Amino acid sequence: MNEKELREIKRRFRPDKSNIPNIVGCFINGEGQIISRFSQSILLSENDESEALLSVMKKTLSGSLGTNLIDIEFSTRDVTDGEEHKLLMTLRDTHLKDEAALSTFFERVAESVHINSNYVVLLANDIYDVYTKENDEESGSSVTFNYIVSAICPLKDAAQGLFFRESDKLFHSVAANAILTRPILGFMFPTFDDRAANIYHTLYYTKDLSSSSPEFVGRIFGKEPPMPAKVQKSTFNYCLKEALGEECSLEVVRSVSKQVAEMVEEHKEMKIPEPLALTKATVKGMLEKCGIEEKALETLGEKLDESYGKNAELSPKNVVTTSRLEVVLPDIKISVKKGKEDLVSTQVINGKKYVLIDATEGVEVNGVPVKIEE
Repeated sequence: MNEKELREIKRRFRPDKSNIPNIVGCFINGEGQIISRFSQSILLSENDESEALLSVMKKTLSGSLGTNLIDIEFSTRDVTDGEEHKLLMTLRDTHLKDEAALSTFFERVAESVHINSNYVVLLANDIYDVYTKENDEESGSSVTFNYIVSAICPLKDAAQGLFFRESDKLFHSVAANAILTRPILGFMFPTFDDRAANIYHTLYYTKDLSSSSPEFVGRIFGKEPPMPAKVQKSTFNYCLKEALGEECSLEVVRSVSKQVAEMVEEHKEMKIPEPLALTKATVKGMLEKCGIEEKALETLGEKLDESYGKNAELSPKNVVTTSRLEVVLPDIKISVKKGKEDLVSTQVINGKKYVLIDATEGVEVNGVPVKIEE
């Protein structure tokens, strides 16, 4: 899926746009036991309740493609013989009405999601009449996109207190209740590619960028988990350090960050719907502009292949910080906003290494303006 297709589906999650008749789910306690099952009608609920429920489901499509939203691909064998794929298809094709399939799904979630609180598993099925477009105008309906969305949401206790009821203009007590929080995991199946269903892909959502929840991914999709976004970044940094050695200077890292930022900006200006990806060739090309020797570039290519796999495509957001420049020492952290990176440099003076900051625009210490003597 690309950004444009993602936006099109996200617009569905409103009471006046959605064809979701109800949301089914289950309550799981902190010990991993399924306590109860439920089904709540979207059509018969109060409008604010329906909007709130759909908003929760919509959050499983939030974040960035390649970062919070990860494409998981099924092989032909998965589609023909895989029990995980078969279960997802059954849930979708029966419109969440197959009780055996629902029980199996909820049990698999309970077995694979372990958090320090009670949580709920939500499932919704939407049927979207996709209209063909000519010159950006919709014409007749040509295809139906039938898909499911799941959200796994922790529950937190609400403290007992008072609320103001507008109808009688009085305060009333409210007992402690469990409040539904935003999803920590979720997915949409199948994906919406070229404005049609692609049963060979699912869009997996994770709130935590440091973990890919391998148990959940393995139990629900039957696949190896993707490398978490934060791990991708630390791995990329390690590859640069190991390959470049003494050539890994402030100037080189700053140059890579600038080049990636320019690529991101150009991609945004050109309004390309497909996500921007960094390849091994792209990274080597950027370092070549920095004057890095060929031997180091070859080593870097090998390190990237070992870490991410051959022909890997990485999201720039996952591996390079472009919004600022951070210089970290054991006891000091310097953060420089985008566009001002040249204010920081490194230098050796009388045999000692220094990080220098251009201070021509004034300096404050603990909020107090200070003067630097000539």
